[in-house]
Amino acid sequence: MVLRHAKAAQVPGLADRERPLTDRGERDAARAGDEIRAAGLEPGVVLCSPAVRTRRTAELAFPDVEISYEREIYEAYPEDLLEVVRRADPDLSTVVLCGHNPGVHELALGLAGGDYVFRPGAFAVIGVESSWEELWPGQGRLLTRWDPKED
Repeated sequence: MVLRHAKAAQVPGLADRERPLTDRGERDAARAGDEIRAAGLEPGVVLCSPAVRTRRTAELAFPDVEISYEREIYEAYPEDLLEVVRRADPDLSTVVLCGHNPGVHELALGLAGGDYVFRPGAFAVIGVESSWEELWPGQGRLLTRWDPKED
């Protein structure tokens, strides 16, 4: 799964990494988790950027799932994000990467193709047959996606 952090506040003078979620962002992050659970998906781990807005998104969406904060996810290119996923525990069947655009959107498109926007709080579920360490662009298929503005 690839999850973009929910809507973040623009706070003058606050460092980008410290930006919190807006009230809408808080609601959308919780709704994303509800949608994922309703689909019967149970991630084994959330690989998450250490920025405040991604941390809070992951906490609200996955309150009972281990969250691993990976500094490489912040401001990462899709190739860098794929490397983070490749390091995931091979025994896990479902992994979530929670990060930032444009990297997360480009990662989802690179893995499974498609033509869609990836607004704050959106996620894509991508099915893959390979192990995490052998994952390459084009090997996935888009199973479902969710956008809080389309719901």
